[in-house]
Amino acid sequence: MRCRLCDSVRLSSVVDLGATPPCEKFLAADELDLPEQTYPLHLRVCEDCLLLQIPALITPEDTFTEYAYFSSYSDSWVRHAATFVDEAVTRLGLTADSFVAEVASNDGYLLRHVVEAGIPCLGIEPSVNVGAAAREAGVPTVTAFLDETLARRIRAEHGPADLVVANNVYAHIPDLRGFTRALRTLVAEDGWLSIEVHHALPLVRHGQFDTIYHEHFQYYTLLSAQRALASAGLTVADVTELPTHGGSLRIWARPDSVAVPTERVAALLEREAAEGLHEVAGYAALRTRAETVRQDLLRYLLAQREAGRRVVGYGAPGKGNTLLNYCGIRPDLLEYTVDRNPYKHGRYTPGTRIPIHSPERIDADRPDVVVVLPWNLESEITAQLRHIGAWGGQLVYPMPTVRVVDPNAVGSEAVEVVPA
Repeated sequence: MRCRLCDSVRLSSVVDLGATPPCEKFLAADELDLPEQTYPLHLRVCEDCLLLQIPALITPEDTFTEYAYFSSYSDSWVRHAATFVDEAVTRLGLTADSFVAEVASNDGYLLRHVVEAGIPCLGIEPSVNVGAAAREAGVPTVTAFLDETLARRIRAEHGPADLVVANNVYAHIPDLRGFTRALRTLVAEDGWLSIEVHHALPLVRHGQFDTIYHEHFQYYTLLSAQRALASAGLTVADVTELPTHGGSLRIWARPDSVAVPTERVAALLEREAAEGLHEVAGYAALRTRAETVRQDLLRYLLAQREAGRRVVGYGAPGKGNTLLNYCGIRPDLLEYTVDRNPYKHGRYTPGTRIPIHSPERIDADRPDVVVVLPWNLESEITAQLRHIGAWGGQLVYPMPTVRVVDPNAVGSEAVEVVPA
């Protein structure tokens, strides 16, 4: 294995999560008696450029041609996108004469706000089913994976983009340098690139191992993102820390000739260095934190089973499948889970084969405990499930520590921390 940014062969192990199926390969009922392909899920850090990465054992085509994730099913994520568009229009002075391109535009959850603002735009989305949903919503979308050839064609047809948005896709690309060059091709000489990506600082500090899965090929500090963008002539001009996905970065980059970095860039680089993430040794704590969560969660679920309580899940996100597989949680400990996405109803989680139902199943069954797998949406989901407190139900958030939440508590604060 070579580093996909600098070609170094000096890669150090950070955490080995075993072998699991791809996290979005949900099983149909007629597949339950068939074998599943599993792949090692082993995170390493490059000793030379400090890029966190896993081996590229599956291709984006394996995952994204037909995709189970639709961004619009998260109300908070749609609001997040709308706020971003409003801020970008003001910050960059976008008008009806501008052009915005989004890479991995999903079901149009973000670009629909650009369309409403009267700004020409184009989504680039490889998933056939998800891209079709975007077009039905009135968002111009091309069904394709972005590469340099496509970037040149889009630039020739639409002109250079004043803004290129690449939210939660920069981790999904095995050809990191080629993809970065494609982004540079799309961006106008005086344009902007906005990238949102999970930040490795909270990943390590809080042990967020469940954000590691096969479709995420690399994980970034600001330093490693800065180095990746520099490989194609892009400079980080500004950065904002976001609460999304347990802690993300919004990186604003521009062509080298026009970029002037703000003080926020230097300040965050200094903080990463102080946390030890500009050295290989700083990543060692992730493995211990992952093991602690696994032990605490299993203890809790086993205690609920011993007490005869009924435990189900909420959500079937990719991160949840990493958590379930690493912890070895199956229907004996988690009877089923529910999800708002109808695509997943009647299917089963990969590897652990937990059935997935619609959210109404919780109201019908009135379980004692609901384990929330998309823990990064805690405020939104706690509000959605507040009514389970009427029958004494409890919410459990497994990350970054196992916490039991009383749905009736003011502000939905955690009222118990499960001991290690």
